[in-house]
Amino acid sequence: MKPTWFDSHCHLQEQFLESDKLATAELAGALERASHAGVSGLVVVGTDEATSLQAIGLAAASASGDFGSDAPTIAATVGLHPHDALAGTDWLRDLLTEYRWLISGIGECGLDYFYEHSPRDIQRRVFLDQIALAKEYDLALVIHARDAWEDLFDALDEVGCPERTILHCFTGGPSEAQACVARGMYVSFSGIVTFKNAVEIREALRIVPDDQLLIETDAPFLAPVPHRGKKNEPAWVSYVGAFVAAERSADEYRTAQVTMANTKAAFRLT
Repeated sequence: MKPTWFDSHCHLQEQFLESDKLATAELAGALERASHAGVSGLVVVGTDEATSLQAIGLAAASASGDFGSDAPTIAATVGLHPHDALAGTDWLRDLLTEYRWLISGIGECGLDYFYEHSPRDIQRRVFLDQIALAKEYDLALVIHARDAWEDLFDALDEVGCPERTILHCFTGGPSEAQACVARGMYVSFSGIVTFKNAVEIREALRIVPDDQLLIETDAPFLAPVPHRGKKNEPAWVSYVGAFVAAERSADEYRTAQVTMANTKAAFRLT
C-alpha cells in the first residue's frame, strides 16, 4: 500500500488551462496520475487575478465532483505574486466577497529581491495588504520569499503573522528556518530539496518540527530528482515526500500522514 500524500502548493491553472474549459484532457491526465501516485489532495495557488479566478474554478469543479470520485480534492488560494505587485490588490476583496466559501488562503504573496520585477516599496505595500486580508478573513497566508529574508521578517513582525502562515518553497538555510519556526509558521519544501546543491536547505529541513512541516511540488516548476528539468506535476510530490522522510530519518508513511494533517490544518480542509 502506498503512502497518501497532499500537495500543499501547485499551479495547475498555469500549466493546463488553455481557455475557460476546466476538464481538459491534460488536466484529467495529471489528476489521474496524481491519484495513482497516492495524492489525495492539492492546493492550487493563485498569483494574479486571472490565475486566482482559475484556481477558484478548479476548486468549484472539484467540490461538484466534476473530476470524478477518485480524483484528488482541490483547494484554492487567491493572491498577487510580488513579481506583479504593480497590478495592485483591489480585485482581491471582490473575489473574497463573491467566492469566500471556495477560498482557503491568501497568496502567493511576499517579497522577491532576486528578480525585482516590481519596486521593493510596492512589493512591501502589497504584501502588507495581503497579510491584512488573511487576518481579516481568517485565511491561511502563503508566502513567497527570495533574497528578502530581513525585510520579510520585518514586515511580518510589524503586523504579526496570521495564525496559519506558510513559507512556500523554502530556499533558506537553518537560521531562516528557525526564524520561521519561531514565528509559528509552516515551512514547505519543494523539489529543490532534492537537488544536489541544496545543502543548506536540507540542513534546514532537519530542524523543522513535525507539526510545522509541509511538502509541495510548485508544479509546473521545480520538478524533483529524478525528473529535474521536466514539467512538474502533483504526482511527483511523492518523490519530495520520500526524500524528505529519508533526510529526516523518518518513516515515509508517517511523513505522509504528518504533512497531510499539517496541510489540512493550515488551510482548514476536511
